[in-house]
Amino acid sequence: MKNLLKLSLTLLTAFCVSTDVLAAQTALRVGQAQSGSLSTGDTLEFSFEASEDFILYGEVNQSSVDVVIRLVNAEGQGLGQWDGPARGRDAFAQTLNESGTFTLRVAPFEDEEGDFAIEILQLEERSDDPEKLADQLMFAYDRPGGPGGAVRVWRDGRTLTSKTYGLADLTHGVEFDSDTPTNIGSTSKQFTAFAVMLEREAGRLTLEDDLLDYFPDFPDFGETITVRHLLNHTTGLREFLNLYAITGADTRSLTRDDVLRAVERQPALQNAPGAEFNYNNTAFSLAAQIVEKTSGQDFDEYVRDHIFQPLGMADSYVRMSPDVIIPGRSDGYTPSDAGWSAPGDLGGAVGAGGIYASIEDLERWGQNLLSPRIGTKEMVEEMMTEFTLTDGEGSGYGLGLFIDEQRGLKRVHHGGADVSHRSMIVYYPELNAGLTVQSNASTFNSGGTAFDLAAAYFGDAMEPEEPSDAGGGGEFDPESYEPADFERLAGSYSLDPAPNVIARFWFEDDTYYGQLTGQQALEIRPTSMNSFEFLSVAARIVFEDDEPAPGLTLFQNGQEVHATRLDDEEGEEEWAPSVEELEAFVGRYFAQEVETFYEVVLVRPDEDEDDDAEPYLEARQLRMGEMRLRPTEEDTFSAGGLTLEFERDRHGGVSAFYLDVTRSRDVRAERIR
Repeated sequence: MKNLLKLSLTLLTAFCVSTDVLAAQTALRVGQAQSGSLSTGDTLEFSFEASEDFILYGEVNQSSVDVVIRLVNAEGQGLGQWDGPARGRDAFAQTLNESGTFTLRVAPFEDEEGDFAIEILQLEERSDDPEKLADQLMFAYDRPGGPGGAVRVWRDGRTLTSKTYGLADLTHGVEFDSDTPTNIGSTSKQFTAFAVMLEREAGRLTLEDDLLDYFPDFPDFGETITVRHLLNHTTGLREFLNLYAITGADTRSLTRDDVLRAVERQPALQNAPGAEFNYNNTAFSLAAQIVEKTSGQDFDEYVRDHIFQPLGMADSYVRMSPDVIIPGRSDGYTPSDAGWSAPGDLGGAVGAGGIYASIEDLERWGQNLLSPRIGTKEMVEEMMTEFTLTDGEGSGYGLGLFIDEQRGLKRVHHGGADVSHRSMIVYYPELNAGLTVQSNASTFNSGGTAFDLAAAYFGDAMEPEEPSDAGGGGEFDPESYEPADFERLAGSYSLDPAPNVIARFWFEDDTYYGQLTGQQALEIRPTSMNSFEFLSVAARIVFEDDEPAPGLTLFQNGQEVHATRLDDEEGEEEWAPSVEELEAFVGRYFAQEVETFYEVVLVRPDEDEDDDAEPYLEARQLRMGEMRLRPTEEDTFSAGGLTLEFERDRHGGVSAFYLDVTRSRDVRAERIR
């Protein structure tokens, strides 16, 4: 159940490994598997040669041991780390930015022992030809018997590339095709925004309408939430998937009524409308329901009649619930100990997600946004205009679309991630161009793949890649980075969308580290004087100028999360409560808003097993199981992506705690004993 609590950033679920015993290296060659056996504390090394800008992909078959894979260069510098399912195949992939000898270190997870086999399946120079590059980037999704994907690129009304890979349905061996409907997840939000705009064009609503006009049973929060706020993620409402996750609910079983109940039971707004960008599926669910109210049609019928059919999108559907049959659709898959599993789709996703579309149809849709036949140019321009928050800062979002730049070109895009499907569609309005990538595998990096391909196909119209700010131009040499340069960056930063989640960065034992609240420390590597990349996940950080750096932006899968530096006295040292202090939090708590009980207990480890183990707090919930609580600051604990901030009464006794799970904050649980 720990997956219910993780943040959307996969930084929060990576593991770090300490290795003890290094064995002699074994040479690895493409297509030749090497077997190994691990005992507790072992690390086996496998080496290979590669040149700069080579693409690496391989797999470890964990027949009887859960392994952690770490890639290092000739100097022993970490380049990447992977830890997937405990059994079966665990993949590793990396673009190598240097030449030389590389080593894959394979170690058991924790104290496991057993056998495995490792194999490099792809090791080749990154192609300058865009079509060949697409094949290289999709290599992992064209494996025998595995899930697949699709790529579609267009410019000036002409299809440049249409490629499909792998299987859409593993059970029946059905191949992915260009007309295969696939779950595009949150990429659906732009369709919802477009439907709202069509209703405005028809005179049936305005973007300044009060939410209470459509949902009179909602609480009056004292501030007006408008339809526009719904479409730009600034409502202040709870995000329903995050909210129900803290109850241990299976998000696949949720319905649209659960979305309404979440708002009806919310006691206060999380922020003033228009003041804060907080990515929010609740809002887009409500937007779709408003379209139903103004049009008199169910949302699937409305989108079919007003968007899909007029544009000739014959292989696109709004799936109103996970039990609705979509003809010829791709099924979604995620790795498990037994191989690929098919966990199904999210429930209650209509409006926020829920659309199945083929890549052929997504091009038709994209062409219409760039040169409207349905809707108007002014309508689309409004969707593609960044919303300005009440403090004057840009939100990076328009109406159902993210807005930024790529090497000087305006870039408009939106990704999607349902339980297993992954999606991205990106537009370059100045070029009248766009592309989409889709996959039915949860391991697919849709944002990275799409933006890489965009640079390959449209790089002729982009500004040249900027040389790293290493002083002399050219490739940045991480070895040239001095710890003294890091001093203005080191410190603690609070994530703007989740202020209780702290990102801390420091230098220790010749290594740079980053760590999020309650998580393992992860090694980071400098890529310029202001930017670093995480080695164990596909994510990077860019620090702001000034001394010290006032903030940073975390980039992953096409998403950006800003964080603000804390004062030196804030967040630098973790609170270390005594056993007596921990005992004050023990008790049973009830969260009225979500009707959920939590038990906080003091765990005393068995001294016979570990003499150094200290007592700690654990939160327990019926469906979520046990969650170790790690102290962060006084009266505040974290467990994965969940933060508990305890409240005391006027006598100093612990009386309640407030739950914070990224996009849903300040859910109160009162102590009842």
